[in-house]
Amino acid sequence: MEYRILNTIKSPQDVKKLNKNDINVLCNEIRTEIIDVVSRNGGHLASSLGAVELTVALHRAFNSPEDAIIFDVGHQSYAHKLITGRFDSFKTLRQEGGISGFMRPDESEYDPFVTGHSSNSISAAYGIYKAKALSGQSGTAIAVIGDGAMTGGMAYEALNNAAAKRSNFIVVLNDNKMSISHNVGALPRAFTRMRNRKGYHKMKFAISHLLLKLPLIGRPIYNFVFSVKEAFKSIVYKNNIFTSLGLNYLGPVNGHDIESMESLFAIAKSYSRPTLIHVVTTKGKGYSHAESSPKDYHGVSSFDIQKGKSVSNSKTYSDIAGEALCELANKNKKVCAITAAMAEGTGLGTFAAKYKNRFFDVGIAEQHAVTYSAGLATGGMIPFFAVYSSFLQRGYDQVLHDAAIANLPIKLLVDRAGIVGDDGESHQGVFDVAYLSTIPNVNIYSPAYYDELKNAIFNTADTSELSVIRYPRGVENKNFDGEISGDYTVVSQNGERVIVTYGRIFANAVDAQKSLKNTDIIKLNRIYPIFDELIDLLIRYKEIYFFEEGILAGGIAEHIGCRLLQKGFSGRYNVNAIDGEFVAAATIPSALKKYGLDTKSMIDIVGN
Repeated sequence: MEYRILNTIKSPQDVKKLNKNDINVLCNEIRTEIIDVVSRNGGHLASSLGAVELTVALHRAFNSPEDAIIFDVGHQSYAHKLITGRFDSFKTLRQEGGISGFMRPDESEYDPFVTGHSSNSISAAYGIYKAKALSGQSGTAIAVIGDGAMTGGMAYEALNNAAAKRSNFIVVLNDNKMSISHNVGALPRAFTRMRNRKGYHKMKFAISHLLLKLPLIGRPIYNFVFSVKEAFKSIVYKNNIFTSLGLNYLGPVNGHDIESMESLFAIAKSYSRPTLIHVVTTKGKGYSHAESSPKDYHGVSSFDIQKGKSVSNSKTYSDIAGEALCELANKNKKVCAITAAMAEGTGLGTFAAKYKNRFFDVGIAEQHAVTYSAGLATGGMIPFFAVYSSFLQRGYDQVLHDAAIANLPIKLLVDRAGIVGDDGESHQGVFDVAYLSTIPNVNIYSPAYYDELKNAIFNTADTSELSVIRYPRGVENKNFDGEISGDYTVVSQNGERVIVTYGRIFANAVDAQKSLKNTDIIKLNRIYPIFDELIDLLIRYKEIYFFEEGILAGGIAEHIGCRLLQKGFSGRYNVNAIDGEFVAAATIPSALKKYGLDTKSMIDIVGN
């Protein structure tokens, strides 16, 4: 698409040259391009639309890449990509071989850090800032944190560290009142109170701007007035959380007013202590459908721009898990559901509406969510924590220390397990089996179909075990009518060789078996721990072909292979899994084919 301004922007230096009218045109063109590409490719729409003016103001006020700008969560960075030399490649967003939907240093010098997950920007930016200071490099680092990322505990660990030292380190809080669901808890309420003092801040910005324009005497007068004001305010008014930590607090400022933001950024650069700038933006800005329903346009698949986001009638694994929890909660008042800012994404919207007193959205705080669940279990409740596989990584220590050691019967519903597709490396759910299977007292289930998922949820609810139920993104491929029960299921041809697998790709094995002779299938239902009975069954086969939609190192295939070797197995043991690499963005079918996990690959590998 041809644009009057955007087509001419090759770097942030070009943005600095624009006048006010052209800047407004640029922002509108950026929004048009984001909507157009995301409508075709899918992606994170509402967050990036809300951050357009903020991104432009940052690049006008600072000197990227010398000044490292880190967007957190990185899905806010679409506008950043468009004005840092990636306009021509933006059409490949989230496509196989294309540019990432998040910040990636291997993609551009303007992306200083990987930010696929939330709440890491302040830690990373402060580290970069200190490295520049220690090595005598010019430039600074700016953390742009928002979209709920400030509810993550790591952000406050970083603030606590950064605020203790004298520096001109800068944090920009992009307050759009949302993460994926509505923000919850005390911190969003505090931000709201700050936003409500608009008249005071409008006057403050005007006076500051005027003083800083005065030659020679403007800066000394400004610094004196500021110090007197801060001293008076600390006596008369309560500090907010940021000033209590020792940071300068500037804002709130309208995040769609570029001139006001540039003025504030200039003030922040002049300080000799860390500063937090509170910027208020509208999630979904400029696209009416996204503005009116930002949570529905957080992450989207392709859609019709005029009509808005298409609504699929197909139920997903997440929907089925949510329905099963509602059924349980209706029968048992001890059943609780916990989410880390992902109520809609994990299918808990109906549960949240029906069982408000037993639904807990803790914000982007997976570590807290696991230990909170452990506390609920200690008190006699039955907690189900629904969480994306890649986000549960943050809670590993809590699963091990706070739940497993005490053998507390929390239930982890691990959504988006396996390959997830276009979100790429940071969101693939291929590590959960490997890291969870290192923990004693953990029982891991990996259903292939909806009925099996519901039964796993129902059957584990009243057990005294720490249960993990993992299931993929998307919809089922129901192609097996046999009974699935117990710890494993055998689909027999009385063969001398066997395919062993679990989860979604069991459906691929069922289809492959139709083209293979003398080949059985063993589907693992409870995939961990490994049972002696299973090993005794497998050792009878001459050839074992294991297909695993997960990482090879530490995976179930490796566990079983070790046990077979100890038992003296001398046949052929072939493992097909993801070996020693991160899974790049691609469609799920394409990625499964690449790693030999689709039906045709199974046929080719097993052979006749």
